[in-house]
Amino acid sequence: MANEVNTTRVDLAERSYDIQIGSGNRAGLAPFLRKRTRSNHAVIITDTNVDELYADQLGDQLADDSWEVHVLVVDDGEASKAAEVAEGLWETMLAEGTDRQSIVLAIGGGVVGDLAGFVAATFTRGLQFFQVPTTLLAQVDSSVGGKVGINLPGAKNMVGAFWQPEGVLIDVDVLATLPDREYRAGLGEVVKYGVILDADFFTYLEQKTAAINAKDPAVLRHIVERCCRLKADVVEADERETTGLRAVLNYGHTYAHAFEAAGNYGEMLHGEAVSIGMMCAARLAQRMNRVDDEFVARQFALLEALTLPTATPGYDGQDLLALMRNDKKVDDGQLRFVLPDRMGHVELVKDTRIDDVLASLGS
Repeated sequence: MANEVNTTRVDLAERSYDIQIGSGNRAGLAPFLRKRTRSNHAVIITDTNVDELYADQLGDQLADDSWEVHVLVVDDGEASKAAEVAEGLWETMLAEGTDRQSIVLAIGGGVVGDLAGFVAATFTRGLQFFQVPTTLLAQVDSSVGGKVGINLPGAKNMVGAFWQPEGVLIDVDVLATLPDREYRAGLGEVVKYGVILDADFFTYLEQKTAAINAKDPAVLRHIVERCCRLKADVVEADERETTGLRAVLNYGHTYAHAFEAAGNYGEMLHGEAVSIGMMCAARLAQRMNRVDDEFVARQFALLEALTLPTATPGYDGQDLLALMRNDKKVDDGQLRFVLPDRMGHVELVKDTRIDDVLASLGS
């Protein structure tokens, strides 16, 4: 049943857009799109998991509203964020008559959003792009801010663009069908927002762990709304990562991307890697006397209460260091880390010692 719907505005001059957040509001996708585009042709990009759950029915909803609809389905998982998959989508879109008046609609998690956005940004040099994120991670993080892209074998998100959507429709009811592991992974990014930007939000999460674990819709709506607002504020201030402000969103990610690459993007989910990466970053900050034992213990306790992984996987430390050097935050060959100095505030730090980084990997 649809009930309260809230709108978060991302204010980027002519690239501004709305994020509509509610329960059951996916039933209003057609009018949501009609309000924001004059197109009548939608290319829906989804994956094998989401196709039968949501993409098929949403495609039917658009067809009933006189849209021409093509649904393109990719394999579930990070391996689909690849050049050959993008090329296959471009070829199919060309064969099916996609032109500059068409829109691309991503229905799925972060992989689908990143891939579909990249395809939208590049086909005919740019198509209007909309998102219906169906995982918690995509709802609170990857669907907001316009970062789209694909992976190279040795480096995540290394090929891409900034391509803002025209609108994002978030229905928290879809989280009911999300596998528990995927749901937990999304909570890793949720905790991140509290640590980096909002100490009060972190406290809220500590107080609401039971409701979060039970997927309480009202609590989820608040969480998604707060994360979207926090990310929108950062994106508005630094849309293209030119000032360094947007880098705060990468707390734990230098480690996380190395863990993911070491596991060939198949062993752990992004949010799981972020959770472990945040513990490593907290320990590094502790070794540098930026935070105290209590900070590390609080972060650990919340991640544990949400049953997120916190133990570093057994990859070789030197191998992980080599992977970290591929990170986009490397500056003049120097590793940089986003590190806290108190709850709710982080900074980009250059002067880290390799010994401390290696020690931070130990749990």
